[in-house]
Formats: sequence, structure tokens, C-alpha cells
Amino acid sequence: MNRTQLAHVLRSASRIAGDNNVLVVGSQAILGVRDEDELPAEATASMEADIAFLEDADRSKADEVEGGIGEFSPFHEEFGYYAEGIHIDTIVLPDGWKERLIRPKLADAEPAEAAFLDPHDLVVSKLAAGRTKDLAFALALVEVGLVDLDVLLDRIYAMPAGVHQSVIDRMIGWVDAMRNTGD
Repeated sequence: MNRTQLAHVLRSASRIAGDNNVLVVGSQAILGVRDEDELPAEATASMEADIAFLEDADRSKADEVEGGIGEFSPFHEEFGYYAEGIHIDTIVLPDGWKERLIRPKLADAEPAEAAFLDPHDLVVSKLAAGRTKDLAFALALVEVGLVDLDVLLDRIYAMPAGVHQSVIDRMIGWVDAMRNTGD
């Protein structure tokens, strides 16, 4: 996905949900800090944008987005990309992530006022998920210097109390492995 496609998803999601404050939480959140031509292929390979709303306690906005422009929708069929409506509580993020949101001005996304996860918070969420595609995404951002291993480690140590210790240990192990491959 590129920024133009993401802007289209953001515009549509904002209108469908009736909420201009759209949050990009999946891998496409990296487009909030870099253009696609500055990113490794692994960072923009997905044709899905994970969209959430900070004010969506009953998940209705996420569900409306999913139904309107989600996978297999007419929107997806026509354009080849889509949104996945995500409830923010399903994402594992380090404490303080809201204060680090990035809010670039994307005129093409209006009326959406998009916020994007900070790249380090994004990678920590990917490490917490631990899927093969998430680890490949994280590795690609580390390799091109978009995230710093020391900052990642700080964010891992800032995970909320409810995150199981085995998940935190797995994440720390990944960072340690990345450090050892750089030696």
C-alpha cells in the first residue's frame, strides 16, 4: 500500500464511522513517518490498513469500517486494498503510546485527521503478536535503521502489567538476537 491508497482508506473510514480521528495501527502506520519509496518492500507489502478509533468503546465504528470497506467488500474488489476495523483494546502496546502518536498533515486524507503509531510502538506491537509476517516487518525496519534496538527494549520494559511474562521474554530475546547478528 502507498500513501495515496492509505489516504483513500482514511477518507472513507472517517466518513463511514462519522469520526475524523482515525488511528492507523497496523504495518501501514509506518506511512505516517515515511513515504513508501523510503521504505523496504516488507513495510508496504500489505494491501490492508488496520484502522481504529480512540473513541469506540462498543466497537461499532470499527465494525462499520470493516463492513463498508473491509476485505471482500465492493471497495476492496474495486481498488485492490481495504481496511480492517480494529478495536484498540486488541493491540498490545507499551505504556505511553498515546503521547507518542504521530499526526502528519495528509491533505488527501481529509476529512480524516489521521494519527499513526510511533515506529517503535508499532514494532513492539508486531513483536508482541509474534507472527512470521510481523517479525519480518520488524526486522526490515531494524535493518534500514528506522527503529533503534535500545528504544525497542525500553518500550518492551514499558509493557502493561497484563502482558504475560513469556511474551515479554520472547520480545527481549528477539531484540537480543538482532543485537548478536549485528556483531
